[in-house]
Amino acid sequence: MRIFLTGATGFIGSRILPELLAAGHQVLGLTRSEAGAQALIAAGAEPYHGTIDDPDSLVAGAAQADAVIHTAFDHNFANFVENCEKDRRVIRALGGALAGSDRALVITSGTGMGLGEAGQIATEQVFNAHHPNPRSASELAGAEMLAAGVKVITVRLPQVHDTHRQGLISPLIDVARQKGVSAYVGEGRNRFAAGHVSDVARLYVLAVEKGQAGERFHAVGEEGITARDIATVVGEGLGVPVVSLAPDQAADHFGWLGMFVGFDMPASSAWTRQRLGWYPQGRGLIADLRDMDYQADHG
Repeated sequence: MRIFLTGATGFIGSRILPELLAAGHQVLGLTRSEAGAQALIAAGAEPYHGTIDDPDSLVAGAAQADAVIHTAFDHNFANFVENCEKDRRVIRALGGALAGSDRALVITSGTGMGLGEAGQIATEQVFNAHHPNPRSASELAGAEMLAAGVKVITVRLPQVHDTHRQGLISPLIDVARQKGVSAYVGEGRNRFAAGHVSDVARLYVLAVEKGQAGERFHAVGEEGITARDIATVVGEGLGVPVVSLAPDQAADHFGWLGMFVGFDMPASSAWTRQRLGWYPQGRGLIADLRDMDYQADHG
């Protein structure tokens, strides 16, 4: 297949690209810069110039592809709500280009959208449109496109990691470095699901190749690592104390991260594994956190 890949030079997209090529697909990779275009050419992809800030600029790329994998997202969390709305607009634009065909649109969401009631483990069969995470806008847009006849498939991400980046945990490390303490909320029993970036990349390829309209897949290698365990290994890495904060201290200490740090976000990938034959093989989150260079700028 000829696949239009947004986020092709990003943390996850740049790992999906070689997996697609190895599987025999051609890749049309979205970039907004000449440096990005050269990187894509060097990697074996064809560059396509556009930006998620202008959803209409993506339509021609989707129109000339056999399928779309959409991983691009603006991670400026100071504008998180607006960036989620931006993603809604992008999904609508991509879906509009694929309407009336059987070409897949693989979109990206978070495993938190699969949480039903508090204390439960998120599953692929659940979509909690009322979850406080504004990222629900992505799945609502996907549902809208699905109703319009587009073959929408959703990959939900946990904390995606290697020894350089770890999803929301990377900015938590920055806070710990700045504040001089590695903190968690309350008893720190709330959990974060995690997946190694190499496993996540393989899942996207399986999703675009084998997924059916309306299916959701969880890129989860570990169902839940406690916040306290994460804070402990980060404290060891930075050489700072590990402390517990009361819930009402979270917003002041963590800033925008305060809305996430107390969430209990375990997630299962049992159905995904059975459905696609996907079995995570990458290292665990704690192992990657132990082996990362805490003096380096991971950006």
